[in-house]
Amino acid sequence: MTKVLRPHDYETSVFINCPFDGAYEPLLHGIIFAVLHMNLKPKLALGTSDAGYLRLDKILNLIESCKYSIHDISRTELDPNHGLPRFNVPFELGLDLGCKRYGRRHEEKTALILDVDRYRYRKFISDIAGLDVEEHNGSVASVITAVRNWLRYSSDALSLLAASGSAIYARYEAFQLALPKMCKRVNWDVDNLPFTDFSWVAHEWINNNPG
Repeated sequence: MTKVLRPHDYETSVFINCPFDGAYEPLLHGIIFAVLHMNLKPKLALGTSDAGYLRLDKILNLIESCKYSIHDISRTELDPNHGLPRFNVPFELGLDLGCKRYGRRHEEKTALILDVDRYRYRKFISDIAGLDVEEHNGSVASVITAVRNWLRYSSDALSLLAASGSAIYARYEAFQLALPKMCKRVNWDVDNLPFTDFSWVAHEWINNNPG
């Protein structure tokens, strides 16, 4: 049997599957901060750029390379331009669940499903009944707590002394106050930070401000 090799950072990588528009950005930033605060590595499709790389291949490789994944299925509104919803997030959730079920050496993969309300999924994606869905009500504090609690209890490798969700959120607020000055120092636009830049500056702040 051919041995299937995992990426060297498989055990510490978290795939984040969520909307990427400006309205969702505060929640995305909170998720990224919480993942970094738990000493893990957030990974998004936005984090790689290669014109010769098919988007689906990029998504599949990210799913395969991450033990953990976060899927926010809260965006179900119809697009005002064409009157249809976007299905990317539930599609990628399905790919991730399939990887866990059928992928060799991926039985330990674990996922967090987020929504604005814990039971709303029953109206539009009832096939995930039986899976844990956590609600955030559009609150950054709630999404940070949901991510922290899930990661804390999903891995024996994480510290038993991991800060609480409310403590991480308090640190996130302090980071937000420091962010403009940190960006100015390196000539970055604080209102237009790519994923890789935001992750880097959040990681630097966490490392330089232990708590």
